[in-house]
This record gives sequence, structure tokens and C-alpha cells, in this order.
Amino acid sequence: MASALDRFQELKAFDDTKSGVKGLVDAGISTVPAIFHHPPGSLAHNNTHDHHFGIPVIDLAGAWIPSRRAKLVSEVKSAAETVGFFQAVNHGMPEAAMSQMLAAVRSFHEEPVEAKRLYYTRDADRRVRYQTNFDLFQSPAANWRDTLYFEMEPNGPTLEEIPPACRGVVTDYTKSVRTLGDTVLELLSEALGLHRGYLEHATGGLEGLKITAHYYPACPEPHLTMGTTRHSDPSFFTVLLQDGIGGLQVIVEDEKLQPIWVDVPFVAGALIVNIGDFLQLISNDRFKSVEHRVVSKSVGPRVSVACFFQSHGAAVYSPIIPEGDPSPQLYRSTTVEEMLQHFREKGLDGSSTLQHFRV
Repeated sequence: MASALDRFQELKAFDDTKSGVKGLVDAGISTVPAIFHHPPGSLAHNNTHDHHFGIPVIDLAGAWIPSRRAKLVSEVKSAAETVGFFQAVNHGMPEAAMSQMLAAVRSFHEEPVEAKRLYYTRDADRRVRYQTNFDLFQSPAANWRDTLYFEMEPNGPTLEEIPPACRGVVTDYTKSVRTLGDTVLELLSEALGLHRGYLEHATGGLEGLKITAHYYPACPEPHLTMGTTRHSDPSFFTVLLQDGIGGLQVIVEDEKLQPIWVDVPFVAGALIVNIGDFLQLISNDRFKSVEHRVVSKSVGPRVSVACFFQSHGAAVYSPIIPEGDPSPQLYRSTTVEEMLQHFREKGLDGSSTLQHFRV
């Protein structure tokens, strides 16, 4: 068994190549290196076909029509209180913007190593950065994926900071997803029984928008590793664009209250919305920030684009408890930066970020 020093040296040697998991695949490896091996227990796959669970599909068309609005809020409320995920259709995002974003991300990740190395960094202050596993040196095992990060709001990157493959595309996509995010935030406010502008006002309009563009190469031994370890998102909510490869799973309870993993299927034209840790905190557990993961596959690559809606700055957030509600406060007050710092320090270790903030 490798010592801690041996593992660190293996991780550093891998990181120093600045070529990511894609570089390993391009080199023609047929076995998964030990640094990517996950404990067998964390790799368990459930046979979800034996269970009657589905991720809700919510049609956002006609959201401004009063009679339609009430039904829509009810559907969002139900999804947020149970599985914490829903697939949004008729969301207003142009299909061209979605397909162009996926194509741009794939194009960047498939460029020659020499071109990508210009963006490879672990400097969190860089507004655009390419790397493999943000928690490479903290996590128990590395994940089989590479990522291109964009810090788009409140102060986005200059045109020169964005890789040529993504210039223009990522900016246009950000504008479109911001419009959808504003609608989602209104619906979530009403689902909490608040006026539609409440959360926008309380969060300062969620001015911190971050994008992670993931690339999961086909894996020669998918039974040994993960694409992304189980985790919940340190955001208010996340909007995810995924291609048709599949692999995303969420954890739910079956009829016997036992946790099982359920696939999130590809729905043509849909965008996935999931509740983040901050919404679970400020809703005092009424909304669920459900843990999810991405399993490795022998086919691929899988490409996905996650947009994390967060507030920005040092604002303090506390659980919202409606007047007359006897429920105890379940979380202490915190800031977005404190939660993000805790998330970065612990990495994707399989534990919930929210536990750190429980009263």
C-alpha cells in the first residue's frame, strides 16, 4: 500500500503534466492509476429500474399567466421539498446557445496540451482556470474528469482571458442563463410562501455566477473510479446543461427509507435545476440540497456545464422561519464566503457541507 508521501508524489507528478485526465487517455492507458481508485463502498450502484422514482420535468412556459403560475409554483415547491432536482423545459434558453456551449467546452478540452497549458492553474484568484480536480491534493481519491472554470459575475473575465474556443459563446450563454436564473429565483421565493421578489432582494440578486465546464473522458475501468464524488452544491441553486452520455445520479430514499441512487436521464432541450446548500439553510430544511454524483463510463466523453448561482460579498444569511412557525432554527448564521471556504478546504470527501453549520 502506497504511503502518504508516495501518493503525494504521484499526485504532483500527474498535476505537473498539466494535461489532466484527457492526457492520460491520449497517452493510451488501459488501466486506471491508483490515485483514482475509490473505496468499493462509495462505488456501489443501485438498480434504479426496480424503483418508481423520477426526476420531475417542469414546463416553465406561460410562467407569467396567473392561473398557470400557481400550478408552476406548486410543482417547483414539490420538487424542492423532496428530490431537490427538476428538469426545466420551455425555459427560454435558445437551443443554439446550449449546443454551442457544449461544443465550445468540448473543443477546448480536446485541444492540444500545449494550448490548454496556458490556462492550467490552481490559483483561485484567476477568473478563468483549467485544471483537473480542484481538490486533487485533499480528496481521498481523484475523480475522472477535467474542468474549465469561469468566474463570470460580478466581475467577469476579459475577452483575452477566455480561451479562443469559448470566446463569445460563454458570454452569450451567461446572459441567457442569468435570465432563467431570475425566473427560478422568483418561483423559489413564492414556493417558500414569500413574495416573488423576496429572495432577489435578500440575496442582492445573486450577483456571484460561476461556471464549471466539465469533461469526463471515457474510462477504461469505470468500476474503479468516479466522475464526481457524492456532494451537494455550495450555491443557492445550480442550473446544469448536460449532453446525452448520462452518468449523473441523485440520492433519494426508497419505500423503506433506504438511500438509493437514481439516474437523472437526458431530456432533450432541458436544463436541470437543483437546490443548493444555501437554500436548504435559509429555508430551514424545507428545501433539500440533495447529494448527487457522476459515475464513470466506458463511453464518452461526457460534457456538462454547471452554473452556480451565489451571492457575493460578506452578507450574512440565517434561516427564514415564518411568523407563527414553532420550528427551531436548524442552522447558525453564515456568509457565502465562509461556506465556500469550508467546501474548498474539505473537498469532495463525501460529507455534507451543511453539517458544519448545523446548530
